[in-house]
Amino acid sequence: MAFAEAAHMELAILPYYARMARSGGFDALALYAALDAQRLARGMTWRQAADDIWNQSAELNRRRPAHPISPSTLTGIAKRGDTTCQHALFFLRWLGRTPESFIANPRYDPGVSAQLPSVGPDRTLRWNLAVLYEAVNARRIEQELTWKELAPRLYASEHQLTGIRTARYAIAMTLAMRIVQWLERPASAFIYPAER
Repeated sequence: MAFAEAAHMELAILPYYARMARSGGFDALALYAALDAQRLARGMTWRQAADDIWNQSAELNRRRPAHPISPSTLTGIAKRGDTTCQHALFFLRWLGRTPESFIANPRYDPGVSAQLPSVGPDRTLRWNLAVLYEAVNARRIEQELTWKELAPRLYASEHQLTGIRTARYAIAMTLAMRIVQWLERPASAFIYPAER
C-alpha cells in the first residue's frame, strides 16, 4: 500500500484533536513521511535509522543513562498521528528541519528565527516546558481567559494545559506547536541545548 493511502487510512481513525492539528497545525504524518524518505535515501532499516538518530548525541549518551530511540517510536508516529515534543527534536535534528516547516498554513511564520539551536555530539535539544507554561499562563492572563476558556482555542483539555507546569518529560508535539503558534513565537524560543 502506498504511503499516501496508508496515511489517509490512519487519518480517518485519528482522534478529533489530531485531525484539527492537521488542518493548520503541526503535521506529524508529514514528519513521518520525511523520516521514511530520509531512511530510504540512506538505505537504512528503521532500526538503523533509530540508531543513527540516537547517535547524533553519541558523546552525551556515553555520559548519561538513557533509553535509546526505538524503531517503534518512529513507526508509531503514523499510527498515533503524533509524537512527543522531546522525541520530535531528535527527528527534526536528523532531518535538518524546523518544527514550523511541518505546518502547512502557519498562523505565525517566525522566518529565520525558527532555526533550532546547533548542537554537537555532546548535547541534545530539549523543550523547556516550564518556560512554555509561563508564557502560556502570561498570555492567558493578559487576554483575561480562564484555563477552561483557553482549552478549546488550543484544541486541548484544561488538564493538558495546566499539566504542562508539572510535566516530567514531554507533551504532545501537536499540542506544543499549537501553543507556540497561539503565542506567535518560534518554537526555538522554548528549545535549548541540553547537557544531560
